[in-house]
Amino acid sequence: MRYNFTPEQIADPQMGPAAQAVRSCVHCGFCTATCPTYVELGDERDSPRGRIILMKDMLEKGGAPTPEQVYHIDRCLSCLNCKTACPSSVNYQRLVDHARAHIQDHYQRPLFERALRWTIAKVMTRPALVRVGLLMARLGAPVARLLPGRLGAMAKMGLIARPSGPEPTHFPKPVLGPATVIQRIAIMPGCVQGALAPQIDSAVGRVLARRGIELVALEGSGCCGALPHHMGREDDSRAWAKKAITAYEAGTYDGVLITATGCSAQLKDIAQQFAGDPVWEPRAKAFAAASRDFLDLCTPMAAAPPRAFRVAYHPACSLQNSLKLNGLSEKLLEAAGFMIVPFLESHLCCGSAGTYSILQPELSGRLRRRKLGNILASNPDVLASGNIGCLQHLAAGEGDLPPILHIAELLDWAEGGPVPPALAASNLNL
Repeated sequence: MRYNFTPEQIADPQMGPAAQAVRSCVHCGFCTATCPTYVELGDERDSPRGRIILMKDMLEKGGAPTPEQVYHIDRCLSCLNCKTACPSSVNYQRLVDHARAHIQDHYQRPLFERALRWTIAKVMTRPALVRVGLLMARLGAPVARLLPGRLGAMAKMGLIARPSGPEPTHFPKPVLGPATVIQRIAIMPGCVQGALAPQIDSAVGRVLARRGIELVALEGSGCCGALPHHMGREDDSRAWAKKAITAYEAGTYDGVLITATGCSAQLKDIAQQFAGDPVWEPRAKAFAAASRDFLDLCTPMAAAPPRAFRVAYHPACSLQNSLKLNGLSEKLLEAAGFMIVPFLESHLCCGSAGTYSILQPELSGRLRRRKLGNILASNPDVLASGNIGCLQHLAAGEGDLPPILHIAELLDWAEGGPVPPALAASNLNL
């Protein structure tokens, strides 16, 4: 593709990878068939190829982007499914991330949208504030159910959340024998998941303890920074990253874990946010190298669950396209005695995509209906995933849905742990 980036832009540690992505694109269009928004809408401007042209023009020119550029770039899910079909290995992630940061710095959004994005970045990254929001949503449920658009999307998240127990600060010791600790892993509390589903980390702790892995709460850390990063708020995202890196460096661990795949993907790519920084870039690279996902640590273990449910496993985009841990979840579930049922278009995004379900509720809802339609056609007993965003987003769907829960909750139950809250609340025969 023809481009007009200056030598200074190409040499910049942040702009350079974005410019290189533009230069790599040959405009072949193979990506269009894998892009959820293009598949759903059929608009070239809502395809990776179309957005690359919009982002190229915006970044080359600099300054304030046009409303059209912002509109279509905002509608990108950042699912990175396009990368799976690209013959030129275009690093679309670097381009769209830099484009969003450019929009954040150079575009004046309407007041309501600025307030909403500020709320997501400052409130949803703090579990204590999220819990307050959940309480308010429940108290105002009759009104909250009627709210339209973005406010309605946020309210619905609060109404469907049913936290079970407090956020864990201590985890079980490994139980394999005298010398049981194989690894000692620091676990970050994260943000939204700690308020919406604290039982997930509890289940993860029990599952990994059976495999000789001791979890230790990483004091002083918090959000991984993915939520503000999705909105181009790089200063906020880097601040969270620095807290996590500093906290990890203060202890001695064999790695650092966060139990949502979207957050794992953020941590493993965290060094790019500090590209060119002589102090923080090497520290971020060391932290990224130590980052683990649940699937990096969990090994198959034969079990006999109380019920050998038919499980539809939804692989989050972060799992498929960033972490590239495809197929591991299904092996774990099958070893635990469950039956995996395939469904159509499993590679397409469900529409959650971090902040997307709040900022783009109409299109996000369309993608959810498409995803749930394919899942329900396979007639599963339960639906599992490894990402809190996907779990909450799918649970907000319409109709008679199966229990929706984290893979660690299912594995824990099969291996003798407590009944997951979503199963306990269902009408399934346990």
